Amino acid sequence: MLAKVNSAALYGIDALRVGVEIDLASGLPQLATVGLPEGAVKESKDRIRAAVKNCGYTFPAKRITINLAPADIKKEGSAYDLPMAVGILAAEGTIEKRLLEDYLLIGELSLDGSVKAVRGALPIAMAAKREKLKGLILPEQNAPEAAVVSEVEVLGVRDLPQVVEFLNGAQALPATTVNLADLFSQHSQYNADFNDVKGQQHVKRALEVAAAGGHNVILVGPPGSGKTMLAKRLPTILPDLTLAEALETTKIHSVMGTLNGQAIIATRPFRSPHHTISDAGLVGGGTVPKPGEVSLAHNGVLFLDELPEFRRNVLEVMRQPLEDGNITVSRAMGSINYPAGFMLVAAMNPCVCGFLTDPQKECICTPLQIQRYRSKVSGPLLDRIDIQIEVPGLRYQELASKDAGESSNVIRERVNQARNIQLQRFDKSKLHSNAQMGAREIKRYCSVKDDADRLLETAINKLGLSARAYSRVLKVGRTIADLAGTENIEASHIAEAIQYRSLDRRM
Repeated sequence: MLAKVNSAALYGIDALRVGVEIDLASGLPQLATVGLPEGAVKESKDRIRAAVKNCGYTFPAKRITINLAPADIKKEGSAYDLPMAVGILAAEGTIEKRLLEDYLLIGELSLDGSVKAVRGALPIAMAAKREKLKGLILPEQNAPEAAVVSEVEVLGVRDLPQVVEFLNGAQALPATTVNLADLFSQHSQYNADFNDVKGQQHVKRALEVAAAGGHNVILVGPPGSGKTMLAKRLPTILPDLTLAEALETTKIHSVMGTLNGQAIIATRPFRSPHHTISDAGLVGGGTVPKPGEVSLAHNGVLFLDELPEFRRNVLEVMRQPLEDGNITVSRAMGSINYPAGFMLVAAMNPCVCGFLTDPQKECICTPLQIQRYRSKVSGPLLDRIDIQIEVPGLRYQELASKDAGESSNVIRERVNQARNIQLQRFDKSKLHSNAQMGAREIKRYCSVKDDADRLLETAINKLGLSARAYSRVLKVGRTIADLAGTENIEASHIAEAIQYRSLDRRM
């Protein structure tokens, strides 16, 4: 007696169709699972046996072989419990087989037969649509997330008997539907706003420039100057998230199980890992590869507070995703590519004690300590950061001020206008922001007037700016010109861009 049930395996941030084949044969009772199952899949036999019996069904006392095909892809997680249990009951004759080929099943079983939520419902629903299946049967907690995908019937279930009765035609299951436009609008509101920040007008301006051009930023200032507060509000002024970006971001968080009941992520992600994070935790990896923080920050902001405290090897592995916008994790089983198109925002103190630039407190660090502290951040990493801005400590008058400043919505409108200019500029290329320009694009789009060229020459020769800062200043100047709505980069734009290279002037 043979039965086959459709299921799916997560591979990177996508899902692949998996056939769960069950064969019942005479012989000593045993259950064997083949097809490269990982630990959680191997342990499922005890959960399945208890769930079937506790739901009042007869578990066959036969030799049961379960094959997860294709057999050359590792299967991990508990999402195969439900399709395995249904397949066993179908092979035994308890469930009719006529509907099994139309639906894809996923879900973890409790010992009482209830169906628990699993990871990756959104990419699995996309796989069901791609395979042209009629629908998807999954835990009801995951149903709203999967219902984001149109043209697939999403059926949320609470327990195993519900599935059995539906497949036997004894009970109908209501399909879960969502209004994607309303859902997107409902979840597109931020809880923070730029007018929460007192003072720091020049830092707000620098972050506006960074958001407009997609530039990476490092904030340097004493403790308590508001670096973290400013960084957390950067996503609120980034360009509006498109539906395609929202779906791609949601897929990543769905695979990691970090949606927390949300059907879709409609705001720019903000990730702030602790400085003790490993390189695999930051860029992804593990025995069974999973996305890291750089992928969870895709289409959003990755904030590294206390940058020099991160281990050197952890920071160095971030150089490739900063350049390419994706990360490739290679293992013996193959290579998996994860998207990693994020804005890097880093924060650090100017010295070990933190008060080198604070006018209120005296720095107690020696020049050698300061040099060692700053040398923890490598030149190649700083080379990928366009904007370096000093964040001074606040005075009482600024803290007590009732002037809220501009809201995030007002700033975001200007950012959207500048980004639209860039989208038109790069419409025939794969670029979408000034920060992504290479040498060829800089030469073509960053022409400067004579007075601006002289100012740039002075900055390079007399202020001690490094050669690597030259192209960064031009790209930032191009963004400032876009915010001003001018075609050419003027001297005032170059002057402002030079101000955003504070670490170059000191090192």
